[in-house]
Amino acid sequence: NPQAKFVSTISLLLGTSITISSNHWVMAWAGLEINTLAILPLISKSHHPRAIEASTKYFLVQATASTLLLFSSMTNAWFSGQWDITQLTHPMACTLLTTAISIKLGLVPFHFWFPEVLQGSTLSTCLLLATIMKFPPTTLFYLTSPSLNPTLLSLMAVASVALGGWMGLNQTQVRKILAFSSIAHLGWMTIILIYNPNLTLITFYLYTMTTSAIFFTLNVTNTLKLSTMMTAWTKIPSLTSVFMLTLLSLTGLPPLTGFLPKWLIIMELTKQELTMMATIITLLSLLGLFFYLRLAYCATITLPPNFTNYMKQWQTNKLVNLLTTTFTTLSIMLLPLSPMILTIP
Repeated sequence: NPQAKFVSTISLLLGTSITISSNHWVMAWAGLEINTLAILPLISKSHHPRAIEASTKYFLVQATASTLLLFSSMTNAWFSGQWDITQLTHPMACTLLTTAISIKLGLVPFHFWFPEVLQGSTLSTCLLLATIMKFPPTTLFYLTSPSLNPTLLSLMAVASVALGGWMGLNQTQVRKILAFSSIAHLGWMTIILIYNPNLTLITFYLYTMTTSAIFFTLNVTNTLKLSTMMTAWTKIPSLTSVFMLTLLSLTGLPPLTGFLPKWLIIMELTKQELTMMATIITLLSLLGLFFYLRLAYCATITLPPNFTNYMKQWQTNKLVNLLTTTFTTLSIMLLPLSPMILTIP
């Protein structure tokens, strides 16, 4: 139903806007609830058992996280008399908030729901879940960063990078691979949150851009698993070639855009005399490098054993073509603009 889809999309934008612009905990909570309720019809719209299961899991997990967030803010208000988001002072409230936001984002050890929900959703819904739906919780982390526990966040970040890379190694479904990729990137964002919150936001923006380019490309080629990715080369060779560069950008290889956030995070950790942490997280990202290279190999270097005749696809959706081209170009060529990107708050 186009009307229902329109209402859901507007509600998504409304919920995100309310959360990122609010100073009061109850308003932030209300925005997160609007977001959750708006995305549920989009997850379950295919009426497949996997989609219904995914929407049920998503609802239960997000409801639990929202309850914890409300409990955290009420505990803080009880002890300090403050409902302001930036005035989070009580240690118990800080720990509860960290748990609630981690559940909403899918950080380890609260990551179990995320790959399953993405696997049960369509590619366009997966894009929303991996990018826009992560923005409000990331904003709350940004606003409360001075009050959070550095040790707890660092442990969760390292565990996320390790598990995101390790669990992605054995996957054949592209959506699950991108889910574990998202968990690993959230680890990079979380580890630097205490020391340089602006860097967390820059990393999130660049991750969103690159992931959007990948999901748009997968949507155009209609690719859901590695075996179908091998046949995409004969459909649109030029797009598949650029898709390989986008994957390598998400890996963080120079001279592509994805190298910028990882380079800046490693530099900042070294400045904070956390050289060991920077070394560990860099070595763990090699796990992710392996499965990104595997994806790139399947997309461009492997050809199917028998050449099936494919009809040339008509590129009729002009908006999708424009978005795919724009995001792909940005996710490959932004590294020379590093000084300008660093001025983004």
